[in-house]
Formats: sequence, C-alpha cells, structure tokens
Amino acid sequence: MSRRPLTITLAAALEALLGLALAAGGLFILFSALFGRTADADFPLPLAILGLGAAAALGYVAWGLYTLHDWARTPVVLTQVFALVVAYYMWTSQQYALSIGLGAIALAALALTLAPPTTATLFPDETGSAPRSKGN
Repeated sequence: MSRRPLTITLAAALEALLGLALAAGGLFILFSALFGRTADADFPLPLAILGLGAAAALGYVAWGLYTLHDWARTPVVLTQVFALVVAYYMWTSQQYALSIGLGAIALAALALTLAPPTTATLFPDETGSAPRSKGN
C-alpha cells in the first residue's frame, strides 16, 4: 500500500501536464524555425531551447513531488503562481479559452499542492505525523 495521497499524485500530474504543454510549444517553435516558417531564425532557436529546458525542469519537479521529495513543493507552487499570471495576461489579450484552461489547471494544482494531506506527507515532522523513510 502506498503512503502517497491522491492530492500529491494529482498535483504531480498537473505539473507534468504543464511541462508537456511547454515542451509542445518549444517543439512547435523549433520546427517552425527549422522549416522556414519564421521571418527571423535568430530569435526562435534560443526560445525553443529555453522552452524545452523549462519543460524538462517542470518534469523533474513533477517527478520530485511524485516521489515525495519535500523540496519539490516550492517550485510547484511557484510554477502555478507564474501560470496564473500568464493566464491573466492571456485573458487581457482576449484569449479566453486558453486563459480559463490554464487558470483552472493552475488553481487546481495549487490547491492540491497546499492541501493538508500533501503537507502532512511531505513535512511529517511539522504536522506531528510519523516520519517517512527517505529512501529512493
């Protein structure tokens, strides 16, 4: 039986979903640049590399949260706060559907990451729970 609560599994899945979306955007920019669908090839290549690197970082953080590493909670929370800022600016630029989708994912992931079962599992010493094993 796993000691991982459903809140951690869902929060890690939502973080990974944002990473996959970022990777898809990075690959789209990369292929657009490589196949000549951009006016300037100097800007899209670094942007694609940055997007793919950020996607890898989000995937690593999602894996860290899924494997119950307490350090992973802070980057997940920061990711969701930044995603809410992006959703707000998407809303102001009249991209309503994308804004609502991104905002809903960010709010859900934020709530799941800060939920009491998540906190109790990741930080057992602070909540009075039994200590968990640190093994990988």
